[in-house]
Amino acid sequence: MNKRTRFVILAVTAPVLAYTLVGGILDRVSAREDTYRYLRIFEDVVSLVSDNYVEQVDPASIMHGALWGLAEGLDPQSSYLTPDEVRQYDGGSGTPTDSIGLVLTRRYYIQVVAARDGSPADKAGLQPGDFIREIDGQPTRMMSTVQAYNLLRGADGSVLDLSVIRDNAAEPVDVSLTRNSTKSANVTSRFVGPGIGYLRIAEFDQMTAAAITSASNQLARQGAQQFLVDLRDTALGPFEAGIAVAELFTHAEPLAIRKSASAQEPVGRSEQEPPSITSPVVILTNHGTAGAAELFAAVLTGTSQAESIGVRTAGRAAEQTLVRLPDGGGLLLSSTEYLTASGDSIHRTGVEPTVTVEEPALELLLTPSAPQEDPILDRALQHIVGMTATQ
Repeated sequence: MNKRTRFVILAVTAPVLAYTLVGGILDRVSAREDTYRYLRIFEDVVSLVSDNYVEQVDPASIMHGALWGLAEGLDPQSSYLTPDEVRQYDGGSGTPTDSIGLVLTRRYYIQVVAARDGSPADKAGLQPGDFIREIDGQPTRMMSTVQAYNLLRGADGSVLDLSVIRDNAAEPVDVSLTRNSTKSANVTSRFVGPGIGYLRIAEFDQMTAAAITSASNQLARQGAQQFLVDLRDTALGPFEAGIAVAELFTHAEPLAIRKSASAQEPVGRSEQEPPSITSPVVILTNHGTAGAAELFAAVLTGTSQAESIGVRTAGRAAEQTLVRLPDGGGLLLSSTEYLTASGDSIHRTGVEPTVTVEEPALELLLTPSAPQEDPILDRALQHIVGMTATQ
């Protein structure tokens, strides 16, 4: 082994080994013997590259690629962040922005989880599963969601250009969005049939439970005897807010289980009062139902307090922790996930509906005046009427 090879190996493996020893990428594996076996394999690979690659080897590039690949082998919410991206994350610019209204993940490229109601992304027809190939001309193949969110940010009235691929389309579609941070209400309500109240939750926050209580009480005073709760494309908000809203509908204990690498703990009710909404409930879900929304759906369907109509939810039921690296970079890791009260996983699997109804695909750049079918809502109305008739 020549001097250059020894230098490259030391430069690349020392930070990885040091980090593993002082806490570990995942502390539960740092004590396993196979961790060191894989480190030795990594060292051998670096040695082979250094000895045989035709160009000068840059240790920083190898290290960056190794850490990126490590995170790519985990779930889509985990990622390697460069020092610049850590600073963006710490400053809040690497998180979802109201001015565009997109929640993002990674799957080879940046991918849409959901577009918030009334946002520029929603008005342009972006929907769950769309791949964003470029953001303002920058390819997203090796881009973290933190960097993507940072690029989405901008002043109201400024234009953002996206290159979007839907399904198996051969060519991307260019979409221009005008940033606008004006948001619709998190909770809206109306009647959708005789005695059937409709509750739309666009986003969960600490006030959502109070808003749902107020809206459901108002609908009940006006004659609502059943409720539809629409969680389609709802992907924003803390898990605690989803639990708080679930408490309004069920007295079950526990509501869910919170699991970390080292422990599991039941998530119980925070209020001792009985649930305030005891009417029949049907939940509407799609692939954009994520995070707090799908935890809420899992609690109610898992305790038989509600049935659901639509398609499987996103499978994003984990909280991330930023683990800082010695060079200023970091690993954004899914460190805690939520399970159903019976111990079933939600993260990466999602919540299956009681009745599956596919959504029609929207066209990109759909004009607001274009008529839209809603087979999920139509089927939910039929279902809740049938539930009432059999009681």
